[in-house]
Amino acid sequence: MAKATVYDLQRKKKGDVDLPDEFFAAEVNEHALHEVVRMQQNRKRIGTACTKERNAVRGGGAKPFRQKGTGRARQGSIRAPNHVGGGTVFGPRPRSYSFKPPRSVRRKALISALSLFARDGRLVVLDDFPMEQPRTKIFIDVMDRFKAASGTVVDLSGNFNLRLSVRNTRGFVHLPPEGLNVYDILRHDLLFITREGLDGTIRRLRGRKDEAGEKK
Repeated sequence: MAKATVYDLQRKKKGDVDLPDEFFAAEVNEHALHEVVRMQQNRKRIGTACTKERNAVRGGGAKPFRQKGTGRARQGSIRAPNHVGGGTVFGPRPRSYSFKPPRSVRRKALISALSLFARDGRLVVLDDFPMEQPRTKIFIDVMDRFKAASGTVVDLSGNFNLRLSVRNTRGFVHLPPEGLNVYDILRHDLLFITREGLDGTIRRLRGRKDEAGEKK
């Protein structure tokens, strides 16, 4: 079982913590990472682009000219796609771009992201992150000690002062263990996780594994 150094907010070592190999030393599946990130990005697409086909364009009820005797090709409506101002052929219509990979793929992607950051030394375990009141400056000072330009901070959802402090920053995001996701991990430089946040993440992953096993 791998170990990680635990730091306090002053970047002083407070000991070590065990990291389960099944979650933090697994093989990195790049395809699973790609699929889950694409899923999260596609869910953000509005999908409201819309063009009018010939049945929705106003006008064109009568034939522009008679059927025969003009020497021209017959035309039924000035709103046909071959006319200026006519309908669009195969234009975009409102749609949903979302899709959902299987649960096993989503779980594998999250484990791959955690293992990737642990392998590259981009996982920082904090002993605790107490905040008596929301203070963005205090949070920024802590991040400067770790030389973090951006990061994901994982702690229990009950730490409201920390969540409010992170909310006002650029390049940082606060997530509870149940909200930890692949996209927010990969798009930041470092992953900060408290002891309680680490325990919650491990419980989440083990719980989903047991649930998947029961359904099989």
